[in-house]
Formats: sequence, structure tokens, C-alpha cells
Amino acid sequence: MTHYEGDLRAAEDTRFAIIASRWNPRISDTLVAGARKAFADNGVGEDAVDVIRVPGAWEIPVAAARLAAAGRHGAIVALGCVVRGDTRHYEQVADGCSDGLMRVALDSGVPVANGVLAVDRAEDAERRAGGSHGNKGEEAALVAIEMAELMGKLK
Repeated sequence: MTHYEGDLRAAEDTRFAIIASRWNPRISDTLVAGARKAFADNGVGEDAVDVIRVPGAWEIPVAAARLAAAGRHGAIVALGCVVRGDTRHYEQVADGCSDGLMRVALDSGVPVANGVLAVDRAEDAERRAGGSHGNKGEEAALVAIEMAELMGKLK
């Protein structure tokens, strides 16, 4: 039986993309910094990581689809933060973004690591953006590295 598993050694020619929302900038910027640090700590050069900023989480999937279709990135990291409010808007944006990102990954075959936080309160986001629950941007970047490497093995 053959066993396939990705690891954290990105192929030298692999490019990565970080698509990040400008909404909730204190959280989003911290997630981007965590992702960039994770890439750097795992040998991915700064010049191999493209950062694309979009207005909000709703716009992330369409940018991801365009990048995936271009075929220049081994994996995409999606980062942002949606905080529950008093209306259904939260569910629409959070669910729509998540569903869209999965669709991009499945339709294109390019791994998309979903680091878009969907939280009840701003304090919950702070805990996941460098607080007591770590940095989900960093975690998403590690997933991207591992999945890009695994996809190379599965060709």
C-alpha cells in the first residue's frame, strides 16, 4: 500500500497567494502577518508570496477563482474576519465566503486554505489572531504549504 502525505517543504518554484480582506483591518492585518511569517519560517521566500487585498470577505472567493484559473500558485490562503451582528448579513457573508472558497478549490484543483474567521464577538477574533488560540493566518499558511506539496505528489 502506498502512503501519500504532504509536508512543510515547499518545492522551490512554488508560488503562494494570500488573499486578505481589508474589513476588520486590525484582525486581518494580524492574520496576514502570521501567514507571511509561517511562509518565511518554512523556507518560502518573500518573492514567492503574492498578497492580494480585497474589500471584504465576500470578495475573497472571486479573487481566489481568478488566481486559481491563472494556474500560477500552488495554493491560496484566504484571510479575513466576519463578526456576527444583529442581522442575517453575518451568516450570508460567512457561509457564502466559505462555500465559494470550497467551490474554487474543488473546481480548480488548487488548494485554498480558509483562514476567514467567523466569530460571534471581536474578542473571539483577537484570540484567533495572535491571542490565546494562536494565529489562524499562520495555520492557514502551513496548510497551504502542506497541500501544495501533497498535490505535487498526487499528479
